[in-house]
Amino acid sequence: MATETSRILVVEHSLSVVERIIAALESKGHAVEAQPNAATALRTMQQEEETFDLFVISTSLPGTVDGYELCRCLRLVTQAPILMISDRNKELDKIIGFEVGADDYLAKPFSDPELCARVQSLLRRSTAAAPAADQAPEKGLIQASGISLDENAHTAFHGETEIQLTPREFELLSFLMRNAGNVVSREDLLREAWGWDYLTTTKTVDTHIKRLRDKIRNAGVDPKVIETVRGYGYRFHE
Repeated sequence: MATETSRILVVEHSLSVVERIIAALESKGHAVEAQPNAATALRTMQQEEETFDLFVISTSLPGTVDGYELCRCLRLVTQAPILMISDRNKELDKIIGFEVGADDYLAKPFSDPELCARVQSLLRRSTAAAPAADQAPEKGLIQASGISLDENAHTAFHGETEIQLTPREFELLSFLMRNAGNVVSREDLLREAWGWDYLTTTKTVDTHIKRLRDKIRNAGVDPKVIETVRGYGYRFHE
């Protein structure tokens, strides 16, 4: 979750790129730490006192663990937003990034204002997804197809099994369940989970829906509860 001063971990081996990212993000008031490879980043994450509000990860890292695998590992232990940066700009590279758990993908070369805008957008969405302290506990409870979703506590369960979701996946599932039985378009899902100011495409929705289906399947839910309606969008079955 974003705090007044958000803590950001940058994992990038190029010193010049790291220095530029740190300068840009610190100019916006963020506290930034950098690690040159996956091993040191994971070691940092294993220290209980080290918690971060957002990660900026390069896809190309030295060593046996690249940025994609690091993203996958981080997603197992944190729900904080992950922004991947890469010199690869093909659609397949972006899709792989989203599939391993990234929330956004920024191709090099990028400008400092765009980097800061992407970071601010991710932090804003993460903060908005957190439960409001003054909300009534009985408000925001949704149940459909055996899933119980609490919009205030930001949790989703199938029976006693918690479904571990990123903030983006939670927003998608919440919107689908609130509209259970109705078809919602990819554009509606983009507006709900990303916001129109977010620079992405409808194919990104498909990638996140695939990840969402995998997670509810792992929790014992038939992934077919999220139906693909060809040419339009998706429907969540009641």
